[in-house]
Amino acid sequence: MDERARADELARRRFIVLNIVRLMGVALVFLGLAVHFGRVDLPAPAGFILVILGFFEFFFLPNLLSRNWRTPDR
Repeated sequence: MDERARADELARRRFIVLNIVRLMGVALVFLGLAVHFGRVDLPAPAGFILVILGFFEFFFLPNLLSRNWRTPDR
């Protein structure tokens, strides 16, 4: 496999990981809302924490991952 194909495959994998992280963030927010509205039998503070973690995972974790994956300047 040449260098270009390897770079394309790495970019494709990272794109998939970023989208999975975002989807899991949305899932956490929905789970937190379900706890808040009594659909899931957990304490109310757990729902609040799940919503906050979901927002963090959706908005900030992809940026942290992509910053970590950037190639250093040479």
